[in-house]
Amino acid sequence: MTKRITDLTIAMLLLVVLSPLLLLAMAAIALTMGRPVIFTQTRTGLSGQRFRLMKLRTMRDSHGADGKPLSDTERLTSLGRFLRKSSIDELPELINVMRGEMSLVGPRPLLTRYDRWYTDTERLRFAARPGLTGLAQVSGRNNVGWDARLAMDVRYVRNWSLGMDLSILVKTGWGAVAGSGVTVDPSAAMQDLDIERQCRV
Repeated sequence: MTKRITDLTIAMLLLVVLSPLLLLAMAAIALTMGRPVIFTQTRTGLSGQRFRLMKLRTMRDSHGADGKPLSDTERLTSLGRFLRKSSIDELPELINVMRGEMSLVGPRPLLTRYDRWYTDTERLRFAARPGLTGLAQVSGRNNVGWDARLAMDVRYVRNWSLGMDLSILVKTGWGAVAGSGVTVDPSAAMQDLDIERQCRV
């Protein structure tokens, strides 16, 4: 209950304070990439329930000569790189927090196609609401491998406290201001979880 009240209070304040920045970013996206300006994708959340994650759009809807979409690296725009580097693209997730689909801090919500590839222990990550940021994100963010990242998600769930959340939020804020530890194009830095674990079978 305390965590939920904290989420609602901080998310509401951030939406009010950062609304000019969010509107400016949305206008820039509309001018450079067109509509829609919000990107949504189904992710797995609390208790394995699925929801629509909201982010600012960072990639063009571009296709190659064969009609297939270009790679993420090719579709990512310079504006999109800036939005990701500064974490501004994550601001619409505050709406997910207000809806109760996410928390400010928790395991990051991942793609639904990953669901079958978690170990029984790793499934403990679904005992908490997914977060805008988490223990793994302030411990290396996208530079941490899957096994270590998922292990940190489980450690967070097992050892949760308000003090831990506050520490993670402070580190996240500092990282966003400094622009450090962010991999702008994760697909170029590491394999998707399902592909990596299929190779082990």
